[in-house]
Amino acid sequence: MGRPIAEALAHRPLFFEPVPPSARSPAARIEAQFAATSALLEGLRRVDVVDVPELVDENHDGRPYYRSGNVRTFAVRLSEASHTEPVVNKVVAHLPSPEATRVWAEETVARGIRSFVLVGGSSRYIPYPGPAVAEANRLCRSAVEGAGGALGNIAIPQRTGEAHRMLAKTRAGARFFTTQISFDSAAPIRLLREYDVLCRQSGLPPASVLVSVAPVADEADVQFVRWLGADVPEATERAILNGDEHGAAARSVAWALALWSEVRAAAGGLEVAVGVNVEQLSQRHLESAGEMLRAFAREIDA
Repeated sequence: MGRPIAEALAHRPLFFEPVPPSARSPAARIEAQFAATSALLEGLRRVDVVDVPELVDENHDGRPYYRSGNVRTFAVRLSEASHTEPVVNKVVAHLPSPEATRVWAEETVARGIRSFVLVGGSSRYIPYPGPAVAEANRLCRSAVEGAGGALGNIAIPQRTGEAHRMLAKTRAGARFFTTQISFDSAAPIRLLREYDVLCRQSGLPPASVLVSVAPVADEADVQFVRWLGADVPEATERAILNGDEHGAAARSVAWALALWSEVRAAAGGLEVAVGVNVEQLSQRHLESAGEMLRAFAREIDA
């Protein structure tokens, strides 16, 4: 195992967020996906965490349709193969009750995963059965901290009032945030500064913030990340795609490294520890995500 998660979060943490197996994938395909992902991580000792997301869609009533399979099993296997900390994302809004949230946390810790990212529902207008994120933090905090882990949440840099939401979630137990995928440094830098001020005013130690980045290879990728809610300025899209899809992935790696350099410089005088979360958009992006992860493993401490 690499650095303890508390140590990693304090000094430029590097996460990798791979695509989990599909709920409908046959066993042979799941094994092939595991082998390819673990091979990508082989030798990358600078990677601190493998953070496996739960992929879930909602109908108009907010009922979930789970596209991912057993993310906890996949996370533990990848962790053991890569000597990294396992983390899973959980959409707590779809759990049947607050008590079920507490039980899920205890079961997850018992399975060897002591840290997780708790996520809310996709709409504020739907009365979900599960708890809100801050409440879920309080429900899961005892199990996580008792195991020496850390709670995480999602931050959306361009959302109005996000720093105040982060403050409330930090009070409830969040120790790190992963942001929505970023293609421009302005919004993450503004959020870091606002959150830093609020934490100083409140006398509250800030959680670490990991800026999420992902490689894109074509216009379909750009439209997909926009659908996910990411802000991709048109100038950024032109610079990365540049009419040449064969070189787009490499240009997106260079763009992400430049973005990180700007964020790191801006955070130099802040109390907020910053890091990077490299996301894999889909199965076909494993190679380009690996290129980005290797680049950050080399450059994050430079």
